[in-house]
Amino acid sequence: MDMAFSCQDADDFVGASSPGDIIIGGLFAVHSEMLHPDEEPIKPVIQNCAGFEIQVFLQTLAMIHAIETINNSTLLSGVTLGYEIYDTCAEVTKAMASALRFLSKFNSSENAVEFKCNYSDYIPRVKAVTGASYSEVSMAVSRLLALQLIPQVSPASSAEILSDKIRFPSFFRTIPSDFHQTRAMTHLIYESGWNWIGVIATDDDNGRFALESFGVQAMVNNVCIAFKEMLPAYLSDSTFHTKVDQAIEKIVKETGVNVIVVFMRQFHVLKLFKKAIERNVNKIWIASDNWSAAVKISTIPNIRQLGTVVGFGFKSGDISSFQEFLRNLHEKPTENNKFLREYIMLLSVCAHLEYHDFQTCIANQSQDDLLENDGSKPQFWRDDFLNANVEPGFIHRTMLAVYAIAHAIKRQCKDRNCKDPSAFTPWELLEELKHVTVIDADKEVKFDSNGDMSTSYDVLLWKEIDGHMEITTMAEYDAEKGGFIFEDEEKKKDFLALKKVQSTCSQHCRPGQVKKVTESPHTCCYECVYCPENHYSNQTDMDYCHRCNNKTYWAPINSTTCYRKTIYFLAWTDWFAIFLLFLSAFGIVLVLSICVIFTKNLDTPVVKASGGLTVCYIILFSHFLIFLSTVFFIDVPTEFKCKTRQALFGISFTLCISCILIKSLKILLAFSFDPKLQNFLKCMYKPIPTVVTCTGIQVIICTSWLIFRTPFVNQNFSMPRAIILECNEGSIVAFGIMLGYVSALAFICFIFAFKGRKLPENYNEAKFITFGMLIYFIAWIVFIPVYATTFGKYLPAVEIIVVLISNYGILCCTFLPKCYIIIYKQETNTKSAFLKMVYTYSSKSAGSVAVSQVSLDSKSSSLQATITDSCKSENDSVNGICHFQVPGQPLIKGKVLPINAARTMVRKRVASI
Repeated sequence: MDMAFSCQDADDFVGASSPGDIIIGGLFAVHSEMLHPDEEPIKPVIQNCAGFEIQVFLQTLAMIHAIETINNSTLLSGVTLGYEIYDTCAEVTKAMASALRFLSKFNSSENAVEFKCNYSDYIPRVKAVTGASYSEVSMAVSRLLALQLIPQVSPASSAEILSDKIRFPSFFRTIPSDFHQTRAMTHLIYESGWNWIGVIATDDDNGRFALESFGVQAMVNNVCIAFKEMLPAYLSDSTFHTKVDQAIEKIVKETGVNVIVVFMRQFHVLKLFKKAIERNVNKIWIASDNWSAAVKISTIPNIRQLGTVVGFGFKSGDISSFQEFLRNLHEKPTENNKFLREYIMLLSVCAHLEYHDFQTCIANQSQDDLLENDGSKPQFWRDDFLNANVEPGFIHRTMLAVYAIAHAIKRQCKDRNCKDPSAFTPWELLEELKHVTVIDADKEVKFDSNGDMSTSYDVLLWKEIDGHMEITTMAEYDAEKGGFIFEDEEKKKDFLALKKVQSTCSQHCRPGQVKKVTESPHTCCYECVYCPENHYSNQTDMDYCHRCNNKTYWAPINSTTCYRKTIYFLAWTDWFAIFLLFLSAFGIVLVLSICVIFTKNLDTPVVKASGGLTVCYIILFSHFLIFLSTVFFIDVPTEFKCKTRQALFGISFTLCISCILIKSLKILLAFSFDPKLQNFLKCMYKPIPTVVTCTGIQVIICTSWLIFRTPFVNQNFSMPRAIILECNEGSIVAFGIMLGYVSALAFICFIFAFKGRKLPENYNEAKFITFGMLIYFIAWIVFIPVYATTFGKYLPAVEIIVVLISNYGILCCTFLPKCYIIIYKQETNTKSAFLKMVYTYSSKSAGSVAVSQVSLDSKSSSLQATITDSCKSENDSVNGICHFQVPGQPLIKGKVLPINAARTMVRKRVASI
């Protein structure tokens, strides 16, 4: 068997080929590295490769199988497809050499690429290209193919930048871009509660772009990258093993990082994992689509020691026909398929080894080694090996790429003879490819405006079953909706089991706490502090505390929610309110009782001396209203209550004080002996106009207050956990004027009453009025500082108390002494007793009074029996002058008056009564 793998001419460069009317090119990294000679100088020679990749070899077979299936079908109606598949050896330079071959002119004997300013009519060697395996290679090749707009459809290159149709106008792919993969990864990380991870990637375009895309998605999902390690893109790099050791050392050192995201090629992962197993590294590894379904990695000895592998693979379809193709592969000719020939040789060389060693042996054989062993080993075939290494996602996507090109060709060949290679140009096929629709698993799929096929991902979990590591499908990730779909509860349990692993820089902040950023540059490294008062957090790891949305809610420190503030007011059920209401009710009962007593004793001197029943009723009615006004200070404040309570109190109190003022004036007028004062008091003593005027002024004050600055219901939020419902007086000035006016009247009343404090003992009402006004002043003077410093729901109670004290003080001082006389000293509640009292007071006030033949009218006839004319009984008359004496009392001597003057004085006192 001729095993001349080295490239002597252009045809030797082709890995697999088959003739056809229309040729499709293929670019696959069947080998993982290209050998580099040690001699100097380095020459521009295409070298042989090493590291046979079974998975990529299977993709070339998938392309061949798809083309053969199409040729055996009626899809293209007699037009046959051919192929030329080249090995890129995962090197851009070798892939560029293959691309140059694709660009060469059709049927050119020298495989020359013509330079043209316009390639519109240019017919290259191939009409379209499938591949390449890696994004870095696809970027380079696509820029070259774009010169002639040759369509390139990749089943594996996922770099996000390839969606840019300005830079890569002829590039398509049957997979989603890395944007969706990195978003799926960060979504998985976020849902699992991880935010402190490491990333390892290859130092090439694919790795860098994937890392950049992942970094953006991680930032969006608040996931921090603790470290990034970049490994050389080529295994031939002399620093590769050193870089692997450094990456492992970093993983071991970062004990808080238990999740590692890996964007690498399969052969890089293989080297990394072998070293990790040696160092007993146990983590959760998140695999990119490059290696998530790699059987050669999942079968590494002791792979279970590494921990758990979760990856994202492309959604697969029906590949049963391809599996049948593999079973019959040994019957296929190998003349035009160097890859198949090499694989058969590798089987022969490594046949004696166990499964994993057998796989390692195949991967480690170079093309130069096989040339040395050419013909020394018998041919050998293993059906199970290829099927065991099938990665369904990549196989399906490769076949889908071929079918997409075939459907585009079909659209071009409707009105053309496509057996003629010049029937259409690649750029015309490119336009058809943009709109082509392919049926995949009974669903129509097509390329979007970016040239991508947006499909779902399978979430793969490496799970040990019966002692073997199996790659199972845990869930499906919907790239469009951005969510995970679980087939059954068992698989969901596998997903929940991942959450048990902690991979965070800091402990999760519980609800009620918030993250406080430390000096670390990473936002995931923080301290947990409690939310302050009136703030809350109801989720884990919140960046800030929410403020309770309005003043009616509050929250304690370290709260997970806001609570509605308790509304406080002086309720009916409050014990203090009940006590105050009892006092008010007792006051009303007292007022009514006094009314009854005075009504029953209407004609007695005490009642008449109180100003008459009408005045008493008015005063008692005002006391009744004052007691009643306290009701409006209790329970839920309303607009009506707020407006009524102060006005009712102010007007009622003014009416009461006005009537008492009139009484004070009357008493002072009756017992005043100073002619000037009497004249002044007579001018002032206008009962009805005075009461109406004094009360009317207060009515005007209160009305103006209610119109211009009316009291209103106010919610007081100054307490952190409560709302005080209270009446805002609207205007403190108006409130002060109202109280000040009442105080002014009370002060005037006090002055007049004070002047009459020395009236007759049984008739001394002025003394009690004075005392009542003093009680009023003391109560309201104390009220001002207490009211100003009291806060809360008991503030209305302060005003109720002072109202009750002042009202009780005036009521009791005004009426209780009279009630006492009416009930307990009825002997003093007679006309004679009162006249005796008056004459006694008059004699004391005038010194000694001269009386000549005191005669009284019919109203005072009873008094004559008790008054002794001293002139007749004691014969002390001198020039018509005598002394005055009240029976039972000592003779009063002093100044003497003419009889007529004395008679006039007595008549006035009696009339006043």
